[in-house]
Amino acid sequence: MSATDDLLRNAEAYAESFDKGDLPIPPGRKVAVVACMDARLNPYGLLGLEEGDAHLIRNAGGVITDAEIRSLAISQELLGTREIVVIHHTDCGMLTFTDDVIRERLATSLGEEAGTLAAGMDFLPFPDVEESVRKDLAALKSSPLIRPDTPITGFVYDVATGRLNPVD
Repeated sequence: MSATDDLLRNAEAYAESFDKGDLPIPPGRKVAVVACMDARLNPYGLLGLEEGDAHLIRNAGGVITDAEIRSLAISQELLGTREIVVIHHTDCGMLTFTDDVIRERLATSLGEEAGTLAAGMDFLPFPDVEESVRKDLAALKSSPLIRPDTPITGFVYDVATGRLNPVD
């Protein structure tokens, strides 16, 4: 049995008691959260969110790139979000490698074609979590695609304590 089989059983059980089919498309709390994809970080549980409350955008490191700005622009202009929260975390995998390390690993593991593709890719590792949050906040605040009146806050989630620590 695969993990997917187990997930599909869980999805069926979820659907059996599902009662949220009438939620509106815009998020009820008018907030968008960008967070790391790390499995130890549960933004819904951490922030007390339920289905329909917020837009949640996740990626490796929770970093802001053009893809996240694209999603946030849509979230704001078409779906009414008015706040943005950025969450990175302690003990992040993005602290553990450089672009050269992941490029070499991909080339060795997956072959020449993967190595060639990876050579032109920035995997966006970072050496300091708080500084990465600051960089992301600055990118959001300076983007012409993000509403200038948007409250934008950043945090580092401590995976050992479960605490959310603000970053200026």
